[in-house]
Amino acid sequence: MSDAQVQRARNAVYVAFIGAGFAFASWASRIPQVRAQLQVSPGVLGLILLCAAIGSAVAIPLAGLVIVRFGEALTVTITSLIAVAGLAVVAIGHRHGIAWVAAGLFGLGFGTGSWDVAMNVQGAAVERAIGRAIMPKFHAGWSIGTVAGAGLGTAMVALHVSVTVHLLAVAAAVGVVVPAATRSFLPAAAPAPAAPSAPAAAPAPAAAPAPAPARRHVLAAWTEPRTLVIGLFVLCVTVIEGVGNDWLSLGVIDGYHTPAAIGTATLAGFLAAMTAGRWFGPRFIDRYGRVPALRACAAVALGGLLLVGFGGYLPVAMAGAVLMGLGTSLGFPVGMSAAADDPRYAAGRVSVTSSLGYGAFLAGPPVIGFIADHVGVLHALTVAGVLLVIALFASSATAPLRPVPDRDRDPVA
Repeated sequence: MSDAQVQRARNAVYVAFIGAGFAFASWASRIPQVRAQLQVSPGVLGLILLCAAIGSAVAIPLAGLVIVRFGEALTVTITSLIAVAGLAVVAIGHRHGIAWVAAGLFGLGFGTGSWDVAMNVQGAAVERAIGRAIMPKFHAGWSIGTVAGAGLGTAMVALHVSVTVHLLAVAAAVGVVVPAATRSFLPAAAPAPAAPSAPAAAPAPAAAPAPAPARRHVLAAWTEPRTLVIGLFVLCVTVIEGVGNDWLSLGVIDGYHTPAAIGTATLAGFLAAMTAGRWFGPRFIDRYGRVPALRACAAVALGGLLLVGFGGYLPVAMAGAVLMGLGTSLGFPVGMSAAADDPRYAAGRVSVTSSLGYGAFLAGPPVIGFIADHVGVLHALTVAGVLLVIALFASSATAPLRPVPDRDRDPVA
């Protein structure tokens, strides 16, 4: 394929990531107004918000089958339209009751979950075509989209623009721009069997069974040791990312007795460092390789987490938050790249890895909250450091795959 085609596909993937982040943050920016309209308690609001997580949890494990059947371009088109339809239901229905908002958020979560898997599979295809690491930059694009969505939401609130007008406009814009961009996606990988793959750093296996058809392999991916270990690695780092998003500012406020503004500034430093790490990190990966880069990131994140928990002084804790952001920046996107190394089976493996990663987003913060009830938020954060130790070892599974030479294959197979 031509360089121009690859560049167009790269830009289209950026649009898909930015659009997903923009839609999500636009909704999040209007949560206070939706809560006020519904007149619900924080506990009830939490249950309503859970509907989006449930939608994603249903969609992500099924996304591999959908991608194999329809390809990444059509999958992103369909699921982005489902997501913005859900956003539109929230925009209109928040005036009519909880059921409307819950249904809309389920649609938003369902659409976004499959959209996410499909754009990661396409991003990995573009990365292979370019020949250097670029997946973290795509995820930085998602972060840029969230900043833009939150900024627009802030302006809409300040200008007293209604939730309905704001979210309908966002739904219409994303529903037009993202499907149009998918026309420039690279074609889906052919499912025809080829030589089996093995980690580049490991000796070639003595025997290698013939690959299963791609569609059957979507479910078989749940039994692959390498895929599951990559999923474990992604789970560990995304727990830290989710904990940082949800608990870092509160931990600094409670643990260091600071004003709320300082806690928010600490969170902002964490998010800014994560975005910077995703934008500039690919150079580090290209120079040193995936596994050394990810091990270094896990060590940096662990050091930052310990500084937040045991630094003793607010400036030290804030510096630790920045290190946490840098250290967790590459884990999820590089995990997606590793899962998609073999384009024939990328859909199923990325679906498995995403399922485990998003499961961490669902389960991690509540578990930390439970621990915090007993030891305090600040110490609860440091407990999560055990996961970073696990990630240090599990990162070895992300080593790039390479074809096994014919002479190393089992002649019977």
